[in-house]
Parts: sequence; C-alpha cells; structure tokens
Amino acid sequence: MKTINISIIALLFSTIIACGQESKGVNDARGLAVGAKAPLISAIDADSVKFDLTESLKQGPVVVIFYRGYWCPVCNKHLKQIQDSLSLISNKGATVVAVSPQKPEYLEKMEEKTGVKFRLLYDDGYKIANAYDVTFTPKKSELIIYNTALGANLKETHSDDSQRLPIPATYLIGQDGVIAWRQFDPDYKKRSSVNDIIRAIERLK
Repeated sequence: MKTINISIIALLFSTIIACGQESKGVNDARGLAVGAKAPLISAIDADSVKFDLTESLKQGPVVVIFYRGYWCPVCNKHLKQIQDSLSLISNKGATVVAVSPQKPEYLEKMEEKTGVKFRLLYDDGYKIANAYDVTFTPKKSELIIYNTALGANLKETHSDDSQRLPIPATYLIGQDGVIAWRQFDPDYKKRSSVNDIIRAIERLK
C-alpha cells in the first residue's frame, strides 16, 4: 500500500510539473543568464546525425540560436541573415547551430526555405529549450493564427501536442562551457544581429 501511495504521489507531482511547463506564458520565461553554465546539450539534426555540444566546444565557441519553425517568416529571415554572414562567424572560430521543437523532416523544410548550411537541431520533448528556460505556451488566439494562417500545425510537427514554443533567443557559449553573451527578448520580432554575435565572439579573446 505504501509503495502504491508513493507511486501515486510521484505521478501527481510529475503531472503538476508538466502542467506548469505547458501553461508558462511568454513573460514567465527568463532564459539562462550570462555567466551561467551552459547545459551540455545533444540532439539530432535534419539528417538524424547527432550533435554534441561538449565535442563541438573542443573546436571553439558555439552560437546556439532558438527559433520557432519553418512556418515563421521572422525566423526564416533571421536564419537567412545568419547564413549570409556565416563565413564571418566561422572565421572567428565559432560554430552555429539552430534549435527548434520541429521534427527532422520539418527541419529539412527549413533548410529548403532558407538555404542554411549550419546544423538545425530537433529539440525532442523541449529538453533543450526547457534547460535554457526559453519555453512558453502561446495564447489561444496566437495559436489559431500560427496553425491556420501560417500553417504551423504544431501538434503534428512537434514531439507532443502541448504546442509550446521557444523564445527566439541566441546564446554564445565559450569553450569553458559558460554562457558569454545572449540575446533574449520575449518580443519574437527582436533577434540577434550578426554584428552583435561577432563582437561577442571577439570579446572572448
């Protein structure tokens, strides 16, 4: 009986946590701060090839960009801008990856739409976005626009039907595994610029 009670309590506790994550509003997410230790993430890309942050940091700093999906015009424009100046970032010794809750087949759509050559990563179960505290649940009115007008179909393209999204933040992680710089704004229209990223990389040296 005691074992059953413990199991029930554990289930209720996990349910409460899950509900809390799913109901978090855009202004509740704070994002990891500069100076925090970066979660050592790993994820597969559009080709189902694994990316490991620990291994990548051995080669140089890593720029981690969170984006919403191939259906987001602002995301498309932002990633295209990063791609257009990718050589400037690469010449500074940094690697760029972009993270989305979309499944690999939809990452391929993003590659086709934007022509990006850096790796797009599948955030299965929102593990990466949760670790960086950038996950939120859009308002119902916003979800209607995303799923109908923009064709997001979040329940189909994500790992579950919670329809959560990441705030489109950018993080620069130094080779010491510490967050050296970030661009974080609940306003999805405000994104990191290539110049800001490059200046942040230069300050690492």
